[in-house]
Amino acid sequence: MTTSLPPSSPPASPRAGHPAGTSPTALPAKDTALTWADPARAQAFHDWLHGLTPTHGLQPETVRLASADASFRRYLRVDAADGGSRIVMDAPPAQENCRPFVQVAQLMAAAGLRVPEVLAWDEAAGFMLLTDLGHQTLMDVLDTTQPSANLPLYKDAIAALLAWQTASRPGVLPAYDEALLQRELRLFPDWYLAQHKGLTLSPAQQATVDKAFASIVARNLAGPQVFVHRDFMPRNLMAPVPGFSPATPAQALGVLDFQDAVYGPITYDVASLMRDAFLTWEEDFVLEVTIRYWEQARRLGLLDFDGWSEDFGAFYRAVEWMGLQRHLKVLGIFARLTLRDGKPKYLADTPRFVHYVRNTANRYRELGPFLKVIDEVENLQAASGFAYGRM
Repeated sequence: MTTSLPPSSPPASPRAGHPAGTSPTALPAKDTALTWADPARAQAFHDWLHGLTPTHGLQPETVRLASADASFRRYLRVDAADGGSRIVMDAPPAQENCRPFVQVAQLMAAAGLRVPEVLAWDEAAGFMLLTDLGHQTLMDVLDTTQPSANLPLYKDAIAALLAWQTASRPGVLPAYDEALLQRELRLFPDWYLAQHKGLTLSPAQQATVDKAFASIVARNLAGPQVFVHRDFMPRNLMAPVPGFSPATPAQALGVLDFQDAVYGPITYDVASLMRDAFLTWEEDFVLEVTIRYWEQARRLGLLDFDGWSEDFGAFYRAVEWMGLQRHLKVLGIFARLTLRDGKPKYLADTPRFVHYVRNTANRYRELGPFLKVIDEVENLQAASGFAYGRM
C-alpha cells in the first residue's frame, strides 16, 4: 500500500537534486536511460508510478536514472506537469531500510534544513516519491583552482551544519558509540590490508594498530555529542537553485544522503566537510573554513569542553583525530566496494586517504608507532609534518 505523508521539509524549488546514497556516492554526469534487472520489480514500479500520476501530476514516460550510489539504492527522475520534476527512490526492501531516511528527513526539516520532502512511500515495495532539490551538487559548482572563491558556499554549508547540530537531543538517533567506531575502524585491517593488499599484520603490528584504534576511539568519544550527518561533504550537498530564495542561510544548500545519521562526536561532520573523499584542499583553506565553523559553534555553546571554546588549536586537534577515524574507515569501505561489490573506481581515491592518515599520524607522537606500520604496509617513507607540527 502507498502511504502519503505530510510535508517534511520547507518549501523547495520545483526543480530541487538527486539524493545521494550510502557513502560514497556515484553520480552520473547527467540523467541516463533506465534499465531493470528484475522484470517483476519493473512492473511493480510501473504500476506504482502510474497510480501516483493523477495525484502528483507525473509524466511517467519521462522517468530516467538520476543517480546511483554505493548501496543497492538508486534514484530516478520524472518530470511533472507543473514544469518541474520529482525524484523516485528505488530501494529494494530486502537490502535497504528506508525508515531511517524518513525519520532523519523529518528531523532535518524541523531543524530548518532544506531536504527532500517525502510525497509518497510504498514501504513494502521500496519505492518513494520525493521533491527534487536540483541537478547540481556542491561538488559540481566548486572552483577547485581558487579555494577562496568557494568560501560563500562553505559558509552556507556551515550554516546548515550548525542548524542541524543545535537541534540535537540524545535518544533520538542511534549512538555513534565505541562499538560502532571500532567496527568501522576494523574495515581498514579487514578489507584494505587483508583483502585488498593481501597482508597479514605481525603480532607486533597488530598490537600497534589495536592501541592506536583504542586511542582514536577514546579521544573521539570524549567530546560533545550532537546529531551527526555522517557523510557531510560536497557530493551530498546540493548547490543553490537559481530563483530560489532561502528563508535562512541554513536552507541555501540542499542536504542529501543522511539516512545513516547518528548521535555522536561534534567533530565528525566538519572533518567530513573539509577532508573530502574526492577533493583535497590546501591546509590554509581547511583552517579558514574550520575557524569560521569554530567561531560560530562556540558562540552557540556547542564547544564547551576541555578548552575548545577558548583554544582553536585544541578543537582542531580533536577534528584531526576524528578525521583519522573516518579516513581509515573509508579506506576499508573503498576496498570492500571493489572486492565485494564490483565497484573498482573507488580505489582510485585511496592515495588521498593514505595521505590524510599519514599526515595526521605524523603530527602526534603517540601515533608514531602507528605511522611506522602505515609506512611499512604502504612501502613509504615517513611523512613530513606541517601546520601544528607534532603534538
